[in-house]
Amino acid sequence: MEIADGMDIAAYSVAHSQNQVLQDMGIGILAKTLDMAEVQGAEFTKMMELSVNPGLGSNIDVLL
Repeated sequence: MEIADGMDIAAYSVAHSQNQVLQDMGIGILAKTLDMAEVQGAEFTKMMELSVNPGLGSNIDVLL
C-alpha cells in the first residue's frame, strides 16, 4: 500500500486508527440493531399467536 504524497507514517497511522474505530462502532451499532430486531420479531410472533384466540383467558366461570 502506498502512502499518499505528503502524508507521513504517523498521520497515516492516526487516520487508519480513526477509521478502525468508526468501523468498529458501526459494527457494534449494527449488532445492537440486529438484536433489537430479533426481540421485536419474537414479540410480534407472540402477539400474533395470541390474536388467534383474543378472548382466551379473559373470562372466568365461577359457580357458587
